[in-house]
Amino acid sequence: MLWSLLKIVLFVGIVAAVALGAIYLLESGDVVLITFAGREFALTPLASVVVALVLLLAIWLVFRLAGLLVATLRFLNGDETAISRYFNRRSEQKGFQALADGMLALAAGEGRLAIRKAQRAEGYLHRPEITNLLIAQGAEMVGDRVLATNTLKELVRDSRTRFVGVRGLMKQKLDAGDTETALKLAEKALALRPQHEEVQDTLLQLQAQHEDWRGARATLSAKLKAGNLPRDVHKRRDAVLALAHAREALAEGKVEIARRDAAEANKMSPDLVPAAVMAARMAIDEGKPKVATKIIRKAWDAKPHPDLAAAFAAIEPNENPSERMRRFSVLTSRHVNDEETRLLKAELHIAAEDFHGARAALGDLAETSPSARSLTIMAAIERGEGGEDQLVRAWLAKAVTASRGPQWLCSACGHIHADWQPVCAHCDSFDTLSWEAAPQSDAALTGPTQMLPLIVGALDDRSHEAEVPDADLVDDPDAIATGDAGETVPSEEAGDVEATARN
Repeated sequence: MLWSLLKIVLFVGIVAAVALGAIYLLESGDVVLITFAGREFALTPLASVVVALVLLLAIWLVFRLAGLLVATLRFLNGDETAISRYFNRRSEQKGFQALADGMLALAAGEGRLAIRKAQRAEGYLHRPEITNLLIAQGAEMVGDRVLATNTLKELVRDSRTRFVGVRGLMKQKLDAGDTETALKLAEKALALRPQHEEVQDTLLQLQAQHEDWRGARATLSAKLKAGNLPRDVHKRRDAVLALAHAREALAEGKVEIARRDAAEANKMSPDLVPAAVMAARMAIDEGKPKVATKIIRKAWDAKPHPDLAAAFAAIEPNENPSERMRRFSVLTSRHVNDEETRLLKAELHIAAEDFHGARAALGDLAETSPSARSLTIMAAIERGEGGEDQLVRAWLAKAVTASRGPQWLCSACGHIHADWQPVCAHCDSFDTLSWEAAPQSDAALTGPTQMLPLIVGALDDRSHEAEVPDADLVDDPDAIATGDAGETVPSEEAGDVEATARN
């Protein structure tokens, strides 16, 4: 408010001063004489002031015209001038407008229009590092792979956009299924941007698919160093890679390398069952049963698993069932309520022909958590206790269509594997296999259900024969003690049933 009042007072003061000056010049009787080219001009003071102002304006116009002439000559010569800057601004405005239209067209799924707008923008802006990226994306959207590839190669030639071009070509090769070329491009992309998380993940996946375990471990270390991976996850995946390398080395006859990497994998991740099993079996081969026992007990404490029981049985392969039951107490006394522990104890009792103890160890698993293994064990117990063939056949019939129990299941695609692998055989995902029960489906039960009448009929045909002696109840007590449900059968026919169920 005060500043507005001050401006008004100042304006009134200037107008008053000019008015007073004009009045003074009008009332002045003096005359200004100007002589020019031999002629003399008499002007009043007011007229002389007007002439002076007109003269100043004329001089200013002359300078401006001279400047315009010089700028025109420089423009024609190719130098930057106000005129060139004016036209450049207009080109930039049109170029950025075309670029914006292209981005909107790309977002709307109009690839052809996006390409045209990007090409028009390039004509105005001459910025290929921006327009080529839009052209490549539009070409990929409409399926013009040739244009997309050529444009990405142009991006590779520019140091500013080299990473974008390499990454785009890598994705193209992945989509085309050319994993070998994609692997090389991923390595180059990682060299350009060592901390890029997506490239790290892609390279790790490709290296695992191609069984480049050493390279994969280096990439995993780069992810940890860049802060893109938690330390505990790094240890787990590094253990998986070390185990995979140990398996490869063992297959090539490099026992020492296999032993070292298996021990390292088990040390980094004691709960990784395949690593514990391999480390334990190699310790057994070295004649170190105490080391093997320690490894298996530690892994069993993390999570009971039948493969651990099988490896534990291999420490003393020639012991009788009673000795085995006593030795296995170091495992069965832990996680007593775990399903695997109860199944193992039941199998050990069956091997020792203690069917009452087997029933007590199994408890109500056959009812609360029925699986092919628990139901087959129940059939073995019934046969061992002298149960009727009809009851035994009932348990075996249930086993045919029951859940297979925990298996190596890929968490990414749900594919079931017979053995653990570092990479899923179905979807090529890395470190996605876990030991868990697969969901039952009607399709999975079709085959076993069709086999059921044949199996039951075979049992009916032999029901008139004499009762099988208890000594024939178990084909292989040692295999039963390992936790392999496929060996826990009441008779030769039941063994065929369980083999069918596991398949």
